[in-house]
Amino acid sequence: MSIVQNKKAFHDYFIEEKHEAGAVLEGWEVKAIRAGRAQLKEAYVIIRNGELFLIGCHISPLLAASTHIQPDPVRTRKLLLHAEEIKRLIGKVERAGYTLVPLDIHYKKGRIKLEIGLAKGKKQHDKRESEKQKEWERDKQRLMRVK
Repeated sequence: MSIVQNKKAFHDYFIEEKHEAGAVLEGWEVKAIRAGRAQLKEAYVIIRNGELFLIGCHISPLLAASTHIQPDPVRTRKLLLHAEEIKRLIGKVERAGYTLVPLDIHYKKGRIKLEIGLAKGKKQHDKRESEKQKEWERDKQRLMRVK
């Protein structure tokens, strides 16, 4: 069950592979995500010292968050994957010129997971072409419905 999706990632990138990662979150962040107060639009994933980190993900704190903490909505969050997966991703990002982008936040067995995609950037003409393709698919569906 998806909580938040990054639709802009599919517009700006060709997604080659998808991987599911856990995230190191604080209690107030989990509550805010469950309330749907997360945003992935400006977020990206970086590799630092053989670990993956999510940067730029904005999680707005709830007003009822604990009074003794100072929530930071855009703090850097560590992502959890198996070591082999991390090594494979590092190799592709460094050698092949790929980028890691967060695609969505969802539940899996009661836990909050993040789907990240191994992506290559689209050029402007690619974006126009994919937009034309989407419009054509919509028009085809409309024509089929009318008949």
